[in-house]
Amino acid sequence: MRSDANIAGPMTDPVPGPRTESTGVDVSRETPPPMDDTPIGRAAQLAVEALGRAGEGLPRPEQTRIIVVANQKGGVGKTTTTVNLAASLALHGGRVLVIDLDPQGNASTALGIDHHAEVPSIYDVLVESKPLAEVVQPVVDVEGLFCAPATIDLAGAEIELVSLVARESRLQRAIQAYEQPLDYILIDCPPSLGLLTVNALVAGAEVLIPIQCEYYALEGLGQLLRNVDLVRGHLNPTLHVSTILLTMYDGRTRLASQVAEEVRTHFGDEVLRTSIPRSVRISEAPSYGQTVLTYDPGSSGALSYLEAAREIALKGIGISYDASQAHIGAQNDPSMVEGIQ
Repeated sequence: MRSDANIAGPMTDPVPGPRTESTGVDVSRETPPPMDDTPIGRAAQLAVEALGRAGEGLPRPEQTRIIVVANQKGGVGKTTTTVNLAASLALHGGRVLVIDLDPQGNASTALGIDHHAEVPSIYDVLVESKPLAEVVQPVVDVEGLFCAPATIDLAGAEIELVSLVARESRLQRAIQAYEQPLDYILIDCPPSLGLLTVNALVAGAEVLIPIQCEYYALEGLGQLLRNVDLVRGHLNPTLHVSTILLTMYDGRTRLASQVAEEVRTHFGDEVLRTSIPRSVRISEAPSYGQTVLTYDPGSSGALSYLEAAREIALKGIGISYDASQAHIGAQNDPSMVEGIQ
């Protein structure tokens, strides 16, 4: 069979200069490099490793751990941390419930849960005394993950709760009456220290504080810690700050390292060794109604939340976290170096 080029006759060489004589070997295609040597291949390898590692499972707590994610400073990653830690713990084999106490409902959005005004929500639980089981919805993308959504009605709950009996402990009673077995309950608090946050602090046993690696990170933290002390002294003697997570860490900046060092000096072992890097994937995921674990499981953000979840789970049963066993991506990503040293 003759080629079309031979039929058409000789063509002018568009690039003048010497050419190597043909050896008869087909050089029209280069041998493809191994998968691991390409960006797509590395991303795929990290994704497979992350999902495989998540499937290994973690020791389950003896009783349900209720963790309140709180910080009255806005924009520090409370909602992002809540939904991604919850997804990570569920992917590790746990049964996890996210309670969205923020009237903005961003945690519900990130988990793909419908939360328009007519949907039964945590507002109905707090104000109308509806059973928690009637508002909890399963998260489609992650097996073992559930959500009690927030609607805009929750914005008025602060005022409506004032006149109700036992206003500070209504969430606690709802959780105690919930009969489904759970390993973890994560409560996403609004950026305030009002009655919604107080309800969460009374209901929980542990407080997780996300701290952004920026200059104003510690401003206002003292007021939150004083509120924790007040709730512990008067309403919930088991409440304590168990975990501090550094978020939006950028290993390229000196400021992030200085903030991280200051936080670690002040809070010691309460600070997780894993930190959460700045990541475009983490920011993009909610717009698709997903966590970063399902949106891009091989990204640095997904790997860091998986490691943070492992550290929280192991810490809860008294096992020290071994950073040498971290995901490959966590070990190699420069933005996460601080978190695994």
